[in-house]
Amino acid sequence: MTIFGLHFQDIVFYTLAAVLLYAAISVITTRNPVYAALYLVLAFFTAAGIWLLLEAEFLAIALVLVYVGAVMVLFLFVVMMLDINLDKLREGFWNALPVALPVGGLMAIEMVMIVGVRNFGADKVVAPPAHAADYSNTAELGRVLYTDYLLPFELASVVLLVAIVAAIALTLRDRKESKSVDPSQQVLVKKADRLRILKMDAVVEKAEDATVTQEAK
Repeated sequence: MTIFGLHFQDIVFYTLAAVLLYAAISVITTRNPVYAALYLVLAFFTAAGIWLLLEAEFLAIALVLVYVGAVMVLFLFVVMMLDINLDKLREGFWNALPVALPVGGLMAIEMVMIVGVRNFGADKVVAPPAHAADYSNTAELGRVLYTDYLLPFELASVVLLVAIVAAIALTLRDRKESKSVDPSQQVLVKKADRLRILKMDAVVEKAEDATVTQEAK
């Protein structure tokens, strides 16, 4: 099916790509962080649509479930619960602009060199081969990930582990007002160290005092 000389899949791709570019630009240009998060959700949905066009259904579902269903919901919850001063966030924007522009321009040039017409032109587009009825996209992804790209996958996992350890180390602070407990000392505690039983004689109330108390009531 062709419309104006373009295949239907090409029209869907260009439409999703335009929406994705608009959402990505809106994420970094809007001033309200809640609106920026919603634009990022839109970008994730359109990126999932492009993954579906590439017959990568597992990646599309994972993108929606993990990022939209978990990460962005948590981010929106934090943003809406915190009292963020937007004016304070915008302070220093123009001071960082002389450094941000060359770095951003360099990144844009690198992306154009990598994702360019020379490497991803229309003449290099190859239709995906037909698959059998029992073809599993998830199984194929796992096979490629753990065979052909095993070393990059392990390196990425190490980088993520270092990032997690660094985040914990940066946020870990010793507070003097907090009462910390040493687990190694806590498990060695005995009953005699925490519990003391006192033997007291029973107090017997005299009959006269009890009568006076009842009359007073």
